[in-house]
Order: sequence, then structure tokens, then C-alpha cells
Amino acid sequence: MNRRDALSRVALILGGTVAGAHIFLEGCKPADRKTTDTFSADDIAYLDEIAETIIPATDTPGAKAAAVGTFMTVMVTDCYAQEEQEVFKQGMNLLKEASNKKFGKSFMDLSAEQRTELLTETDREAKDYMSAKKAEEPKHYFRMMKELTLLGYFTSQPGAEKSLRYMLVPGKYEGCVPYKKGDRAWAL
Repeated sequence: MNRRDALSRVALILGGTVAGAHIFLEGCKPADRKTTDTFSADDIAYLDEIAETIIPATDTPGAKAAAVGTFMTVMVTDCYAQEEQEVFKQGMNLLKEASNKKFGKSFMDLSAEQRTELLTETDREAKDYMSAKKAEEPKHYFRMMKELTLLGYFTSQPGAEKSLRYMLVPGKYEGCVPYKKGDRAWAL
């Protein structure tokens, strides 16, 4: 094996650990993917608000500034199997129902604190589900949403340039760089 093959395999393995190995290992196979319907503009706005609750704007841009809702719809439509697409879409509806049940109003009408509370409870539910699920069962919908939010945000221009340490043209390789507590990760 030559060095180029080894580096590409290591990059593939490390990338797969970040955001769902199936995206990197299987890739997008349009022939295998069937979409029952598309996402509306309201769905994209809804996903943007979910993503913004997961990664809110602070001194750096939030997920909405990175158009993560649009990214999620493209990834679900183009890269997820039909079963996963259905789980994701059903999850969007389940989250709406949970919002109405808990607060008596839609997710879009909730305050930031109420959204955080609802998503924190849903995240606990997702962790419990993922720890007890069998291999053949699909992922929890909120796990999919979180993975896509992180992938979409940190691979976007605002996420990479504003939230990570970004160097357009990196200099020489330095194997040992001093780290100060609170330093941001590098965007590569």
C-alpha cells in the first residue's frame, strides 16, 4: 500500500467517526434511494430552528446562519435510504406533537428556553433508545437530526471560519503546537 492510499483510508475512517459512517462508507447512491416526497419551505424553516436550538448563535454564528435546515433536507433526500427518510420525517412530526402536548403550542412558537427543554428531553429519549436498540432497527430521529446539524454546521463556511480556528493557507507542519485552555479546534 502506498502512502496516498493509506492517508485516504485514514481520512475515511476518521471522517466516519464524526458524522455517521454510512454517509462516508456507502456514499450517496441515487439508484438505491427513493424519495416519497420533498421538503417544503416550512419544513426547512422548522429544521433551521431545531438546528439553531442545538447550535445557537453566540459570539459565533449559529446553525441557522449556516443554512443547516437546507443541508439536512438535501442529505436526507439524497443520501438516506427510504426507511431512514421515513423515520426522519415521522420524527419531525413527533417533535411537533411533543411540543403541542407539553406546551400547548407549536415548536416555532416556543421560547428559546422551552425549545431547549423539549430537545433536551428528546435527546435523553434518543440516548435511551440508541442504547437499547437492535442492530437492524433504525436510528432515533433526533440522533439523525443532531448528526446532520453538526456535520452541516462544521462543514459550512460560517462554522469552519468563525467557530473553528481557520487558516486559509496553512503554513509548515508543526507536530507539537501549544494548546491553551479554551482554544478552538482547527478547521481542516
